[in-house]
Amino acid sequence: MESELQKLPQPETTRPSQPESIDEGSTKDDRPLLKPDPTNPQLPVQSQSSSPSIEELEKKYAPYVRHDVYGIMGRGELPWTEKVLLGIALVTLVPMRVIGATTVLVVYYLICKICTAFWAPNREDEQEDYAHTGGWRRTVMMQSGMFLSRVMLFVFGFYWIHETYQPINLNGNSNNEQAEELERPGAIVSNHISYLDILYHMSCSFPSFVAKRSVAKLPLVGLISKCLGCVYVQRESKSPDFKGVVNERIREAHQNKSAPIMLLFPEGTTTNGDFLLPFKSGAFLSGAPVQPVILRYPYQRLSPAWDSISGARHVILLLCQFVNHVEATWLPVYYPSQQEKDDPRLYAENVRRLMAHEGNLLLSDIGLAEKRVYHAALNGNNSMPTVFHQKDD
Repeated sequence: MESELQKLPQPETTRPSQPESIDEGSTKDDRPLLKPDPTNPQLPVQSQSSSPSIEELEKKYAPYVRHDVYGIMGRGELPWTEKVLLGIALVTLVPMRVIGATTVLVVYYLICKICTAFWAPNREDEQEDYAHTGGWRRTVMMQSGMFLSRVMLFVFGFYWIHETYQPINLNGNSNNEQAEELERPGAIVSNHISYLDILYHMSCSFPSFVAKRSVAKLPLVGLISKCLGCVYVQRESKSPDFKGVVNERIREAHQNKSAPIMLLFPEGTTTNGDFLLPFKSGAFLSGAPVQPVILRYPYQRLSPAWDSISGARHVILLLCQFVNHVEATWLPVYYPSQQEKDDPRLYAENVRRLMAHEGNLLLSDIGLAEKRVYHAALNGNNSMPTVFHQKDD
C-alpha cells in the first residue's frame, strides 16, 4: 500500500495564513460554535476597515464556507420560489418527518430496553456499554439498529444511497491469510461532514464511536449509545486514558470478528465536504488496518454539511428539503507497513492522502481552532482570541 501511495499525485493543498495563536497556559474557550459572547455585550465593535471582508474570510477558512442557496450561516436572502417551497414544507413535510423520526427513536429505545433488561453492562476503565453482549441480544440490537437507522435516513429524505466499493488490491499477492486479514479492519476511518454521517454508518456496520460523556445521560439516546458501545470522553479533560480504551477496542475489533468495530472521524470536526483537514493520529496508534470511507452529499438547494450553520436551523431546513442525497465510497482496507505501524503520524497522513486522491478532495492545514475563529467572525464576536490551540493527537 505504501508503494502505491508513492505513485499518487500530490493533492492540491490549501495553506491559509495561520493567525497568531495564544499561549498554552491561556484559558480554553468551550463556548458552543456559532454563539456570540453573552458575557460582555458592551464590547466595542471594530471599525469596518479593520475587520476582514467576507471574501477574505471565505478564502482563509474555505473548508467551512457554505455554498448553497441559503448563504452564510443559512441566513442569506432567498428568492421567492425558495420561500414558497419552505412554507409548503414547513406545514406538510416537517410535522410528518418529526413524528416519523420520533417514532423510530422510541421504537429502537424500547428494543434496546428489552434486550438489556436483567443484563449487566460491560464496565471497564470508567466506560459502560452493552455492545459486548452476545447471543440473541446482540443480534437483535445490531440488526434492528441497522434497519431503523436506514429508516431514519429515509425519514430525513435520503431515499436512495449510492455506494461504491473498490475491490481489494493485494498487490499481486494471492495469500488467502493476508486477504482475510485485510477484510478485518480495526476501525472505519471516514471524513466528517455532518451529524448524518453517524446515521449512515449505523445503517451499514453499526459501529461504536467516540462521544461526549454527557451523551450517556440523555433520555432515549443515552441507552442507545451504550448499546452501540460508544467510548465516552470528557471534553474539558486532557487525560489520555480514553486513547488507551480506543486503541484497545480497535485491536479487539481487528482480532475478534464478533467485537464491535470502531468508527473514527480523524479530522476532529466537520467541513463542507470539499476538503480533508489534518488527521489526528489517535486512530492509528494501534497499528491495526483501517477501512477508509469517503462521504459526499450532493445538493441543489441546501447542503447537508454541518459546517457554519447552527444545529437547530440546519435540522429544520434539512427537514424542509424534499429529497436529499448521500454518496459513499468504500476504499480497500488499508493495511499499514511496518514503518507506518512505527510512525502513527505517517500512517495517518498516508491514509489521508489516499482518501484525498480517491475522493478528489483538497487538503487543508487548518482545523477546529480556525473554525471557531471563523464562526466568531461571522457572528461579529471580537472578544474571542485569534486562535485556540487544538487538542493533542
